[in-house]
Amino acid sequence: MSKVKIKQTRSKINRPVDQKRTLEALGLKKIGQVVEHEMTPSVEGMINKVKHLITIVE
Repeated sequence: MSKVKIKQTRSKINRPVDQKRTLEALGLKKIGQVVEHEMTPSVEGMINKVKHLITIVE
């Protein structure tokens, strides 16, 4: 599977608890942080859930 880099671009303050948990599950703790994951169906679902808070870095 391919790797994907995810960068948090917006704050998780005033977001629902499930979105905060999803960011933590992806390993994102602060704005500007970049993490790398394998593109699996579960990671793709997490990305879709918080797509308004993150960007995909190529």
